[in-house]
Amino acid sequence: MKQALYFEKRDDSVQCFLCRHHCVIKDNKFGICGVRKNISGNLFSLNYAKAIAKHLDPIEKKPLFNFFPGSTSYSIAAVGCNFRCLYCQNYDISQMPKEDNLILGEHYLPEEVIKDAIEIKAKSIAYTYTEPTIFFEYAFDTAKLAKERGLYNVFVTNGYTEDIPLKDIKPYLDAANVDLKGFREEFYKKVCGAKLQGVLDTLKLYKKLNIWIEVTTLVIPNYNDSNEELKDIASFIKNELSQDTPWHVTAFYPTYKLLDAPPTSVKTLRRAWEIGKNEGLFYVYTGNIPGEKGESTFCPKCNKIVIERSGFRIKQLNLKAGNCGFCGEKISGLFV
Repeated sequence: MKQALYFEKRDDSVQCFLCRHHCVIKDNKFGICGVRKNISGNLFSLNYAKAIAKHLDPIEKKPLFNFFPGSTSYSIAAVGCNFRCLYCQNYDISQMPKEDNLILGEHYLPEEVIKDAIEIKAKSIAYTYTEPTIFFEYAFDTAKLAKERGLYNVFVTNGYTEDIPLKDIKPYLDAANVDLKGFREEFYKKVCGAKLQGVLDTLKLYKKLNIWIEVTTLVIPNYNDSNEELKDIASFIKNELSQDTPWHVTAFYPTYKLLDAPPTSVKTLRRAWEIGKNEGLFYVYTGNIPGEKGESTFCPKCNKIVIERSGFRIKQLNLKAGNCGFCGEKISGLFV
């Protein structure tokens, strides 16, 4: 247990300003995330240094395709989440505090995380699997140590972090994959338990802070897969972020509480990829259906494949100092 950051005391409660929910929490009660508790007028993080998962992953699994492709990232998580997505693939740990009244995890201090990451030759630490915002104090302390030891830091996030916390961690956070789950307020309210505008605001702040971002949309049939909504997402990325912000459109498979939608077809995923390209995005990627051409990185100038992928595996790399190996065009991102 560690005293939380970013809260203010009220007469009979505390108000949390870590994420955009701004929970008002009565004494002995929890925030929406299920891991931040008001104890006698002070807010505490109950999942600090409690690792529920740790694993060495390819960076492409995050997914980050224009951020040191082919490298590995030491991934850690603590239980809890500030969303309640009906299709969460890690619901057993993200919803554990709310559904099972449990906050489990192995005692794993930031110093130990860094030591292990260096030993297994990871290039970065990824705060992932659940939502890094809700174990922010743990991620923050770990990220600072990682930066001192020459490691990079990555968030895989739902994009609901408030402005001040994101600005505070900016010197240590190198990249993020941010979910833009849809582009309709009703979808976010019904399916995720959050507000679309909060995610859009966070995305724009990531860009303003010059943290490398890639955006992911899980394409769910009959929920967020219309041409209009996909065009709206692509347009937002191009006009409010940048033309060279990668967009990952990934296939949905029924899970958890969202079982009434079918798996995403190859045809639908290809349509989403084409919409992104037609809207003018340089880097659009398909995911969760291996073997598609959309897994590869194409040069925005000569349209040749500069990074050929199959699943999370790189088959061919045609880059020279971050430039296209064929025409010399600069490829956006961070490269070895």
